[in-house]
Amino acid sequence: MRHAPIDPSLFIDNRRRLTALLPEQALVIVHAADVLPTTGDGTLRLHPSGDLFWLSGIEQEESVLVLAPDAAEPTHREMLFIRQPNEQLAIWEGDKLSKDKARALSGITTIRWLTDLPAVLHGLMCESEPVFLNANEHERAGLTVAQRDLRMARQLIADYPLHDYRRLAPLIRRLRAVKSPAEVDLLRQAIDITAAGLRKMLGILKPGVMEFELEAELAAEFIRRRATFGYEPIIASGSHSCCLHYNTNDDVCREGDLVLVDVGACYANYNADLTRTYPVGGRFTTRQRSVYEAVLRVLKNSITRATVGTTPRDWKRAAQLEMNDELLRLGLLSTADVAKDSAEEPACKKYFMHGLGHSLGLGVHDLAPINGPFEPGWVITVEPGIYIPDEGIGIRLENDILITERGPIDLCSHVPIEPDEIEGLL
Repeated sequence: MRHAPIDPSLFIDNRRRLTALLPEQALVIVHAADVLPTTGDGTLRLHPSGDLFWLSGIEQEESVLVLAPDAAEPTHREMLFIRQPNEQLAIWEGDKLSKDKARALSGITTIRWLTDLPAVLHGLMCESEPVFLNANEHERAGLTVAQRDLRMARQLIADYPLHDYRRLAPLIRRLRAVKSPAEVDLLRQAIDITAAGLRKMLGILKPGVMEFELEAELAAEFIRRRATFGYEPIIASGSHSCCLHYNTNDDVCREGDLVLVDVGACYANYNADLTRTYPVGGRFTTRQRSVYEAVLRVLKNSITRATVGTTPRDWKRAAQLEMNDELLRLGLLSTADVAKDSAEEPACKKYFMHGLGHSLGLGVHDLAPINGPFEPGWVITVEPGIYIPDEGIGIRLENDILITERGPIDLCSHVPIEPDEIEGLL
């Protein structure tokens, strides 16, 4: 745990929100994420399971959360199972959670060793009715590897075939979309760290600097502030700025080019996601500024339109219609192109081909109902862009916003974005 301690009341409240949705005699089982192999005997650093962390604040491998709110034995109603520390683990892997430390982090009273899980779980299976099991049901998920939750689900179904099994993921999706004030504060910290990294990076931006040198400045500032990259950073100069997921970051930044920087710090497992586009030489050309200002107008208006009750589909469609007009003014679309526009084939698709935004939180593309509608407490990105490969111009601007009953709040309003501000910084 690199980050500062988090008040366990966040996780206690999250468990309360979940159990309030459960039917009588329900049983819930949630696992930690797997430690993933690389090559030989190497492994990746553990990325905690978002669902387990959201419910418990626990970031240790092989941990299991069991909730049985109506269990006959009161100590069985909330239980966390963790690896038992020993001398060998301490030598090779470092300290593991003690029961007291796990209790302090999670707010869960009953902490047991993982070896106790089979016997305890058998008793709970015998007295429970619906059993809620978890799975990765993210709409963009790759399902080539069966995760720990799913492996246990298969084993339980084989051992207890007559039980009533239900999906936990739809409940978690609804709940995690709405961020509590404590979660918003953590997201603000991630955004502030990202902003600090961008300021540090701009200190060396000039013609001749390498994309990976800019990435190094970001990495140094993030680590200094107890954070990591939330995702592979995109440092795309020149024609690379027209590649949406470019992350090779190994080319030189040249005079007259733009560099598109899509980056977000991950702090306490909560992620920022910002994009800025900078002129390498310190000044936008007339054409670059015209395209930049068009994207900025769509960004600002899309933020204004992100209101409670709006569906993501309608929100995106409004941005596409506005982008059609901007592209018409830029000479990139004709009136005939715009006349053929439809929701299925928007006229702007050639130059603005991706989504307008997504939920943000413990996931960079966080869980939320696929078509909303937006609710108070949602945190989403807003990220329009225009990409003109023939001109080597790719401009995307992205801010993170909080949706409230009083209207959207731009959590990135302090990160310079106006073209005059950008030129002043450079």
